[in-house]
Amino acid sequence: MIGSLHSLGAPGWILWEEYMKAILKTAVAALALTAAGSVASATELRLSHQWSNKDIRHQVAQIVADEVAAADVDLEIKIFGSKSLFKPREQYKPLSRGQLDMTVLPLSYAGGQQPAYNLTLMPGLVKNHDHAARLANSPFMDALEEKMAEDDVMVLVHGYLAGGFAGKDKCITKPEDVQGLQTRAAGKSFEQMLAGAGASIASMASSEIYNAMQTGVLQAANTSSSSFVSYRIYEQVACYTPAGDVALWFMYQPLLMNKSTFDGLTEEQQAALLAASEKAEAYYLEEAKKQDAASEQVFRDAGVEIAQMSPEDFDAWLALAKETSLKAFVEEVPDGQDLLDKALAVE
Repeated sequence: MIGSLHSLGAPGWILWEEYMKAILKTAVAALALTAAGSVASATELRLSHQWSNKDIRHQVAQIVADEVAAADVDLEIKIFGSKSLFKPREQYKPLSRGQLDMTVLPLSYAGGQQPAYNLTLMPGLVKNHDHAARLANSPFMDALEEKMAEDDVMVLVHGYLAGGFAGKDKCITKPEDVQGLQTRAAGKSFEQMLAGAGASIASMASSEIYNAMQTGVLQAANTSSSSFVSYRIYEQVACYTPAGDVALWFMYQPLLMNKSTFDGLTEEQQAALLAASEKAEAYYLEEAKKQDAASEQVFRDAGVEIAQMSPEDFDAWLALAKETSLKAFVEEVPDGQDLLDKALAVE
């Protein structure tokens, strides 16, 4: 063969060399197109949240990411935790604009954009975690999801977290227990209700409760189970009322996704994402229950008295909420009464 090529002479040899170069270029181009096609088919989604990787909300996001990866559908979810991508209260707007693909956040953070979302952090609407799960699959949630759709947002994983009360010198289970006490509440609606019970309101972050109680500025506080533990409030109080069979404080904190981004995925990618979300939601519910029980044990081990809110106590708080925070919500939100009726209809 070599001999026959040499026999071509100089002009023939040059033509053959050009021919081979052309073949090589074509092969390289074909390989590049194949590689580009592979890269194009692999989609990366960005998920933002404000918590550490030990937090239950990060774990929920991680389950979704891991399950989607295991499904091998050319879809990757990259998680940006600990406020590394967006500030906590600044995630919903970029999500709705398609600048962010997914987030886990308290929906009430977006109450400025959609006032109806404030109903997801409202005293007395959720009794316990199983009740919360029923609310998440009710006409009430359907109505909220319609509002999310207006913002090009959809829910992948529903989830509520609970909280309780702590008293520096006494137990707090019913409205009259906070009368005259300087009290910290978690959210505007709780402040309205506690003020209606005769408490003096001290607005502050959960991280400030410890020092406020230590210095005598604060006599009572209301926040989430996890915050009570992580900020070591058990070192400053005489009594703790954890979320139990009934609880007053529940906050809806779902995993959300930009709807257009979801619609742009392949059918296989969508199916994998929905299956992963279903698994994560079941985990969320069970772990949320465990958090409440774990917080109670931490306070008990620290020698703090444990009080339990009774169904009658809960009803008394709900009656007060209807005259204060719930009344204000209905007055401020055009379709507030309809939304409230849908929420209260869930047994």
